[in-house]
Amino acid sequence: MKTVKCDLCDATADGDTFEEWMTALRPHYMQAHAGVMQSANHTEADREQ
Repeated sequence: MKTVKCDLCDATADGDTFEEWMTALRPHYMQAHAGVMQSANHTEADREQ
């Protein structure tokens, strides 16, 4: 299992694949970075990056 760090803060999530990391980080992003998740200025590519 590998750990990935949030690109906006120091939070981390564990997973074996990119999809697992994104699933693990989604609740963190929705709570801590809700403005980023809902911003119309961000494209799907921005969110995936």
